[in-house]
Amino acid sequence: MTGTIINVVAILLGTALGVLLGGRLPERIKQTVVTGLGLFTLALGIQMFLKTQNALLVLGSLVAGALLGEWWRVEDHLSALGDWLERKFNLERPATGQGDSLQQQAARERFIRGFLTASLVYLVGPLAILGAIQDGLTGDFRLLAVKSMLDGFASLAFASSLGIGVGFSAIPTLIYQGGISLLAAQVQAVTTDAMMTEMTATGGVLLLGIAISGLLELKKIRTGNFLPALLVAPLAVALLSALGVQLNLP
Repeated sequence: MTGTIINVVAILLGTALGVLLGGRLPERIKQTVVTGLGLFTLALGIQMFLKTQNALLVLGSLVAGALLGEWWRVEDHLSALGDWLERKFNLERPATGQGDSLQQQAARERFIRGFLTASLVYLVGPLAILGAIQDGLTGDFRLLAVKSMLDGFASLAFASSLGIGVGFSAIPTLIYQGGISLLAAQVQAVTTDAMMTEMTATGGVLLLGIAISGLLELKKIRTGNFLPALLVAPLAVALLSALGVQLNLP
């Protein structure tokens, strides 16, 4: 889990620097930085999706994942977690006995947005899975070291605009990547290249949703509710292969 620990530290350091610098940066600069991250995330999502060899399978995974996500209310639970963390740890919001003011409500929404956006960006990419598997199997954490550098700079940019909530994305990152590293042998034994390809492509579509909704703010999308699609895609590949359905292989 060395790579995951490095990743968590990078997120926390990037967030700390972003929060410190955030108050000194003009609002227009912070908006431009977040827009730049949005454009990059958009381009990365397209690149990941174009790796698919079975576009209809990705579409089916997204539909099935969305149905599961809405049923399980994944985004609501993530928002509730972010709200709980904000209430417990956000020192910027003064406690009052007369309900939240508009300013306090805005601070809460900013915290949750930072937590959700950063968590989704850091977890849906292929490096999170491939790097964690490599780290768990061989102790080689080079992929996660690269991801850590990217996440650290992203945390700095996110936190300068979205605040301290970005830093709490280190918690799901630790649980998710650390869990994969601990189960790496079992994961590798049942995972094929085709499964990883379609899961990567599905993750690319989720990144598009994050860019459009959380970063560029073009349209509100409950991207968190699509997260089950990341499990549906490889399972669909495995099921079709077991049924003898011919898939296009990368």
